[in-house]
Amino acid sequence: MYESFNKTAMLRRIEKLFAKVRPSESARYRQSSSRLDRRNFLRVGALTGAAGASFGGLTTTAAADTAVNQAQAPSTLNEVTILELQAKMTAGDLTALDLLNYYVKRIQVLDQTGQDGQNGGANNGPRVNSILELNPDAHAIALERDAERRKGQVKGPLHGIPILLKDNIDTADKLQTAAGSLALVGMPAMQDSTVAAKLRAGGAVIMGKANLSEWANFRGFSSTSGWSGRGGQCNNPYILDANPCGSSSGSGAAVSANFTAGSLGTETDGSIVCPSNNNGVVGIKTTLGLTSRAGVVPISHNQDVVGPHGRTVSDAAVILGVIASQSPDPRDPATFAHRDQVFRDYTQFLNPDGLRGARIGVMRQGVTGGSSKTDAIYETAIRAMRDAGAIMVDPADIPTIGEIIAFASEFTVLIYDFLRDLNAYLSTRIGVPIKTLADAIAFNQAHADLELKYFGQELFLLAQSDPFTQADYQAALAHERAIGGPQGIDAVLQQFGLDALVSPTAWPAWTTDLINGDHFLAEGSSSPAAIAGYPAINVPMGNSFGLPVGITFTGTAFSEPTIIKLASGFEHVI
Repeated sequence: MYESFNKTAMLRRIEKLFAKVRPSESARYRQSSSRLDRRNFLRVGALTGAAGASFGGLTTTAAADTAVNQAQAPSTLNEVTILELQAKMTAGDLTALDLLNYYVKRIQVLDQTGQDGQNGGANNGPRVNSILELNPDAHAIALERDAERRKGQVKGPLHGIPILLKDNIDTADKLQTAAGSLALVGMPAMQDSTVAAKLRAGGAVIMGKANLSEWANFRGFSSTSGWSGRGGQCNNPYILDANPCGSSSGSGAAVSANFTAGSLGTETDGSIVCPSNNNGVVGIKTTLGLTSRAGVVPISHNQDVVGPHGRTVSDAAVILGVIASQSPDPRDPATFAHRDQVFRDYTQFLNPDGLRGARIGVMRQGVTGGSSKTDAIYETAIRAMRDAGAIMVDPADIPTIGEIIAFASEFTVLIYDFLRDLNAYLSTRIGVPIKTLADAIAFNQAHADLELKYFGQELFLLAQSDPFTQADYQAALAHERAIGGPQGIDAVLQQFGLDALVSPTAWPAWTTDLINGDHFLAEGSSSPAAIAGYPAINVPMGNSFGLPVGITFTGTAFSEPTIIKLASGFEHVI
């Protein structure tokens, strides 16, 4: 859920608070030299591979064919939107089972890896490695959805549509929910997360679990986004050596590679929008409380949210309407208020002319000046919005961006919450190796060859030491809310009479480096919305040397309708 864009500040604070903690030395990692443009990736198929994996016994036509010998992965439904897929099903031109098999075949050929026997396969294909496991009941669910459709019982816009969930979102089925860690592999969750239950009620086919940055990238510094002990390294479909960003890495990469119609990710600070940026997809970081976090492995109840990834703004809007909590969820107090600002259908706000007449603030301080390539694409995007009829107020900087980037209050809140929130979540799980954060630390130490071989667990150790008082925490929480919201985003929106702010989401993806960890190349894009609890949406805005770069639209609380309108308008003109 968390992307440590300002790692320097974080490390300084860790060293002051917990001087004895040091990152473990990592074993050497031999990087792949494979480079593959996504447009070619979508066509390369089985020219690169042989056999596929069973993924826990998924009994579809595709899974039964253990030797994938087709000369090319299927591509006829690539880039088809969820609404278009639904129209094909309505017309009788496509079934849920057909669609499931289509995605499974692509996964078998293009996603699985035979390296070290991971995922049970011997495939020599591109090995995006975005999928941890597929649902062994998906075949039966798809058949049930097709039978319901024949009876006229269509449950909604996701009826029969396969959706992947990040591996920190509970599903009460045969799938693991492990946050990528071997320490949580055991008995599946006993109860669906609220968002999973909403997907089922809406007719979606829960297809499987996506790879992620282990523990949502909140275990240690010098971490590598997209790596988990359970799944290994997730790769970027555009260029395999490039990092997919995390922590929702597999959720973004799988959508980008057309392995699923859509996915759910989670964000504490950057972990939906950054994978969207790096993988060239749309991601919505929702307002805190718009979607329930019940049954989601937490970092902080003050910042965690669940949101969708889709190939288009339309796809993300469809999913958002299904998972949004229109009524209070007793399992998540954040959903108790403002239900009149939550909608069942966010596609109503899509507008190809959505930029016309809008007042949009151009963020520069804290988000530009570090990458000439990204800045050039950003300038082109600003001109395109102006040409489409938007009134661009430039610059429109968040007055508190310096304090936000300094990370002091946010760091205190996350460390304090993590110990308490994680222990509360773990108390709901049975039949797994751990019950507390202390257990997780001990498990990692006992299995260091699998879990700690590339980076350590300094954040775990620091949280367990509980270095902040409740007074420290309450002051930090009040401060981060203020500088993010009323004194930050809201202040600049009100000063210039703006509908939303825009900023480059991040720089082009860095080369994955398991030895030295991430090389984050952005600071202030995601953090203001993260600490305020406000929404943001990433939309692809261009590419640099084959790597996508995104733009973020940020608004005030529950302004999803506005930023979806603007994002869909931008998507239409860029």
